Amino acid sequence: MATCTTPSSLMLTYAASTAHAQDLAPSFLSFKSNKSIIRLYPLVLRGRDRKSGLKWCNQCSQRTAKHVVAAVAAEAEVAEAVEEKEGAADGATTTATATAPPKPKKGKAALPLKRDRMRSKRFLEIQKLRENKKEYDLKTAISLLKEMTSTKFVETVEAHFRLNIDPKYNDQQLRATVNLPKGTGQTVKVAVLAQGEKVDEAKNAGADIVGGEDLIERIKGGFMEFDKLIASPDMMVKVASLGKILGPRGLMPNPKAGTVTPNIPQAIEEFKKGKLEYRADKTGIVHIRFGKVDFSEDDLLVNFLAAVKSIETNKPKGAKGVYWKSTHICTSMGPSIRLNIREMLDYKLPSSI
Repeated sequence: MATCTTPSSLMLTYAASTAHAQDLAPSFLSFKSNKSIIRLYPLVLRGRDRKSGLKWCNQCSQRTAKHVVAAVAAEAEVAEAVEEKEGAADGATTTATATAPPKPKKGKAALPLKRDRMRSKRFLEIQKLRENKKEYDLKTAISLLKEMTSTKFVETVEAHFRLNIDPKYNDQQLRATVNLPKGTGQTVKVAVLAQGEKVDEAKNAGADIVGGEDLIERIKGGFMEFDKLIASPDMMVKVASLGKILGPRGLMPNPKAGTVTPNIPQAIEEFKKGKLEYRADKTGIVHIRFGKVDFSEDDLLVNFLAAVKSIETNKPKGAKGVYWKSTHICTSMGPSIRLNIREMLDYKLPSSI
């Protein structure tokens, strides 16, 4: 095999012994440039061995070889020029892309917090009335809560207590009831499951729906037009069949919630006046609604402190360490306000309330 050295490091290869000089063209050659390898695949010719090919190469005239080398060198230079031009164009594009300034964001997209980008304009405006991480005293928080109301309907006021408990353990579960002295601001529709004389007692106490086995059949058929279901103890054997229907809705009668009792008239009166059942969710947070925004500040204070006292009284036996972790109050359509725990627990109602 004959090789010739050129500025582009050309390597000539002849693969046959029966080729003529005029047939020698760039398609018979392969050469290697400094940047990439460019191969021109040769035409397969007949030949017995390599020696004959070398013999033919040596017999080629020097003039013909010079023309071949010059043609191949020119072709290599053209390929290198094309590569350099493409590389320069790619570099310019990359530089332009890297130096292009980003488009400024406008509107909600410019807000730093992702959750705020999904809020309404009304919510973002009233959110400016309170500081995000500040802990407010109880009196100031309730006053601020009433200022932030901006909807066309009467919102419910809610309290959210984060406790240091883990409800997956039996001794750290929290479920109880609280009597709100000023009521909830909602009309509660009470249904009673009873039989015998207790049916008349329930009707006289102001129950909205009273029945026995007939009411059980109606509930199985999909009837759910009530907010509370109270049952007498002798009816619980029959009520057990409603567990799959009432359980997920939180309407299943339970002694801890005060909805299974022999004193049905008293239970009806308490729930009508504002008795609420609450329980800690799986994260250890208790959610309680304690009034409406059209309540006076004093009425909201009284109801809120009643809820705090109930949660403190029913503290689970397995709760260890700091019981109260954080407390927030809010309206149903407004931002939350964080309370100072120490001030909340030490707060005492004025004698005038």
